[in-house]
Amino acid sequence: MHIAMLSVAVLFLCACSPHETGPASGPVTTAATRTAINVGDHAFQPTINAADFIAHVRTLSSDAFSGRGPGSPGEDKAIDYIQSQFSRIGLQPGNGNRWLQTVPMVETTADESAVLHLNVAGTQQDLIFGRDMVVGTRTGQTQINLKDSPMVFVGYGVDAPERNWNDYAGIDVTGKTVVMLVNDPGFHSNDARLFDGKRMSYYGRWTYKFEEAARHGAAAALIIHDTAGASYGWDVVKNSWSGPQYDLPAKDDPTPRLPVQGWLTGEAADTLFNASGLNLAKLRDAANRPEFKAVPINATAALTLSSKTTEKRSHNVLGLLPGSEAPDQAIVYMAHWDHLGTHAGEPGDNTYNGAVDNATGVAGILELAEAFRKASTRPKRSILFLAVTLEESGLLGSKYYVAHPVIPLDSTVAVINLDALSPIGKARDLTVVGKGSSQLEDLLKVVLNKQQRRMVDESNTAAGYYFRSDHFNFAKAGVPALYIASGTDLLDGGHAAGDAATKDYTDHRYHKPGDEYDAATWNVDGIVQDLDAVYSVGDLLANSGQWPNWYPGNPFKAARDAMRPSQQPTATK
Repeated sequence: MHIAMLSVAVLFLCACSPHETGPASGPVTTAATRTAINVGDHAFQPTINAADFIAHVRTLSSDAFSGRGPGSPGEDKAIDYIQSQFSRIGLQPGNGNRWLQTVPMVETTADESAVLHLNVAGTQQDLIFGRDMVVGTRTGQTQINLKDSPMVFVGYGVDAPERNWNDYAGIDVTGKTVVMLVNDPGFHSNDARLFDGKRMSYYGRWTYKFEEAARHGAAAALIIHDTAGASYGWDVVKNSWSGPQYDLPAKDDPTPRLPVQGWLTGEAADTLFNASGLNLAKLRDAANRPEFKAVPINATAALTLSSKTTEKRSHNVLGLLPGSEAPDQAIVYMAHWDHLGTHAGEPGDNTYNGAVDNATGVAGILELAEAFRKASTRPKRSILFLAVTLEESGLLGSKYYVAHPVIPLDSTVAVINLDALSPIGKARDLTVVGKGSSQLEDLLKVVLNKQQRRMVDESNTAAGYYFRSDHFNFAKAGVPALYIASGTDLLDGGHAAGDAATKDYTDHRYHKPGDEYDAATWNVDGIVQDLDAVYSVGDLLANSGQWPNWYPGNPFKAARDAMRPSQQPTATK
């Protein structure tokens, strides 16, 4: 899990109690009287229930799994467990006759002694790694030499035809170093008419900005950091870009790549612009208008970047429930199985168990698989249960799958992503991250009405959480994707209790060894209710001919329309 879930992956001090699903929860409950399946010392039921969910979480987040680090013995145990559960449930191998999909990766570690040399109006400025800037390469090359590259300010670095916005209009940046702002014009101008207003759009994500710069032929791209726009401080940038970085090999990922990409501190950017005779504050204001034109900076950039690279591999785990009538069409439920492993040398408890993040998501798709497989009738469309790797290292497992899908993307009806569910008890609401994206929300709203619940936005819409978890790779390719997170308006304590639990989890357990299962404090009744809800959405899609699409104006709609030009009837409100 990424920073996306800081507002929702929370713990709350409630007693854990078994959940009996009520009739308002949808078709999951119809299997309640079926015979239990005995495995080891736990009898798994054919319905979504608290005891089974906890059994999965306790296993996956135990010390025996060593934090589920990719490429470690913890990976072997995690993928073996998921595979064995898929098999026990009665799924078929999802990758032909195999349960696993090998994900190649390249580990790149930049030499942090690298210095970015700027010649600004004839004066030399040297920017130091970590203090003034961070840089890296995604090319897999061990040596990058950037020489006398002219610098250009390109506003937000956005080329969005459907919004009549192009920061690259009228300028050729081939071989140049582009400098740009983080987030997008709607956020910084506080203008609801621009992009998505204060909500970060796809074009505000730093990953998009680097890809777009590469598409325009730039040699390097540097984003100017500001805490409000990024939703995190410089220390987060510095720590995230230090040490080993992971990516797919270039041959396995068609995304355009820059020789050099990185960030500048706000202070370093101010110094650069002032020395070149430009006013960065005025340029920020100008960049918030659609008539903005890129501005050359009276400066060139030079850099020698040495990196160590190592080729490694990890694995996705795939289980398939073939459809009875349209097996070539599929709904995908997904969660990432990886976490942060064991940190040798750290004193005390150095196993990062990842119970909330994301043993809960994996337990969720196992429970969904059990319910669908044991239902009285098999779904008409196929359902793929996908446990991906390397989410914590840049969404790489899902990126690889999207580049090498076992079910073509134009035959993939929808994706539902589970990432860090909150064991805090029942809530009056359900968070939809990126709310307002696709017609999948129309279906979910009907289900939530039956549960007497409501759909809400994530708490910080400016942070771009929708673009920070594995469903995003499907979304970029055009497949409608729903990303839920547990609600925080708790039946016991309301928003005050939810907010307090959020802070407690963030401060003490998020990406820390303390993210462990605790029988004394976990209450998963709310998670069971959330799983019932997404079961119902998937069940409707699996047994109807609906092809939900993105809402008009969504940046991913064009890709979906291109892959399905003769769109079948869509979901309706």
